[in-house]
Amino acid sequence: MSIRQVFRTWMLAALLGTLPAGATTQLKVDLPELAQDADTVVHGVVRRMESRWSGDKMRIVTDVEIQVTESLKGQPGSTVLVTQPGGQVGDIGQVVHGLASFRTGEEVVVFLEKRGARAFRVSSLAQGKFQVKREGDGKKALAVPEPSEALLLDPVTRKPTASSLRTMTLEELKAAIRAALAPKEQKP
Repeated sequence: MSIRQVFRTWMLAALLGTLPAGATTQLKVDLPELAQDADTVVHGVVRRMESRWSGDKMRIVTDVEIQVTESLKGQPGSTVLVTQPGGQVGDIGQVVHGLASFRTGEEVVVFLEKRGARAFRVSSLAQGKFQVKREGDGKKALAVPEPSEALLLDPVTRKPTASSLRTMTLEELKAAIRAALAPKEQKP
């Protein structure tokens, strides 16, 4: 190997070492945009999760079945099936950074895009999921945005920014979604 090749290899390794490993970059969205762009918005409970090989056997996907408690947009039926890349089948696992994570029994509000007749995916990756956390009495519920390791970019400046999604009560979240979906009054 020549000195020049060694130098190029070293420079490439140094450059790659400065990049965040497994980083996902996406545009930041706000709550009204999430609600308006989603095909369906549901409040529900994760009933079942199953990872499997995709039809072409080239990647792993995970199916998440959510029992719908309330539909805030669309007519999804009593359950929705959310499919997203990644998961584990046997000893083989695939990780996709920036996606929402789910667990069986978890209460959620999710913003969904249609992916076929009965299948959905989460809108805007992890930004499209809120976990519902209830206090001991089960009455007071908070809607907590899904944390994500994705690098968010401002949609105008394309510079890194923080999420504008915040923790609020479940009722505040539902009211904000309904307000975003309400028809705007025409000004004369």
